[in-house]
Amino acid sequence: SSGINAEWPLRPGQPLLTGLILRSDEERITETSGLEGRVEHAPHFKNLEFLFPETTRNFSQLPLQYKGFCGFSIAVHDRLLLPGNPLIGVLRYKDHFFCFTSKEAAVKFAADPDRYIAHIAEAAKRSPELIQLLELHMQFSTITPYGKSAEPGHMIEKPLTKRDSGIQTEVHPIESNIDPDYEWNEWEMRRKAIKLANLRTRITHSVQTDGSNFRRNNATQIYQPKTQDTQTTRVKGTSVPKPSVFIAGLRGCKSETTEAYKVDLTLDVDTHNDICD
Repeated sequence: SSGINAEWPLRPGQPLLTGLILRSDEERITETSGLEGRVEHAPHFKNLEFLFPETTRNFSQLPLQYKGFCGFSIAVHDRLLLPGNPLIGVLRYKDHFFCFTSKEAAVKFAADPDRYIAHIAEAAKRSPELIQLLELHMQFSTITPYGKSAEPGHMIEKPLTKRDSGIQTEVHPIESNIDPDYEWNEWEMRRKAIKLANLRTRITHSVQTDGSNFRRNNATQIYQPKTQDTQTTRVKGTSVPKPSVFIAGLRGCKSETTEAYKVDLTLDVDTHNDICD
C-alpha cells in the first residue's frame, strides 16, 4: 500500500515480499469481525468459556491479558505482537481474559492454555521489555510496574521479603483505672459547675464571746458500774387458789320457775398449797 511504501522508501526487503499481500491491523480485524470468524462452543472446551458482545455486559471494558495482543502469536511466532480481535470471542480462563487474531488461534490456545502461558513467560525472560509492555508483573515477583517504580527507568528491584506474623489481644479488656467521680451526663456536669461557681462567692463567719475567749474544750471519761446479781440458797414462791364458782339449776328444770343455787368450790389456801407441793 502507499502507507507502507512511505514508511519503507528504500525497500531493502522488497524481494522477500514478492507474492505476499500486506494487510494492516485494521484490515485484518475488519476481515475477522463477521459471524463466520467467531469461535463456536465445542464439547472439548472443558471449564472454558468464550464471551461475546451480545451475551456479556460491559464487554468493551473487559481487562484483556497482554494489553489486548494475541497470546498465541506471542508464544508460537517468536514474540510477534499482533492486536487481537475481541469480536472473535474472548476466552475466560482462571479469571483472565484472552483475545486472539483468528478463530484457529483461539481454538489452539484453548486446547492447552497453561502451556502457551508458560511459553509467553519464557519469551518475556528472553525479552525483558515485554514484561512492562504486556504487564506480566504477577509472573515476575522482582519486577515493579513502571508507573509505581521509586526511580523512573529502574524496573528491576530487590525482592520484597515477607513473613507471616500474628498478634493476640484480650477479648474484652477491662479498664483498671476507674474514676468514681466521672460523670457523663452533661446536665449533671453543669450542676456541679454552678455549685462550684457559687462557692466562690460564699464567706465563712465565726463568732466568739467573752466567756469562750481563750478557752479550750475539755472531755471527761468515767467507768460505768457493772451489773451485779445475788443468788440465795433456796427459791420460794407463793400462789393463791383460783376462784371457782358453780351455779346449779339454770337448765334442765321441769317447773315453770327456775331456782338457781350458787356453790363456791374455791379451795382454802392450806389445801391448795398441799396439792401444789
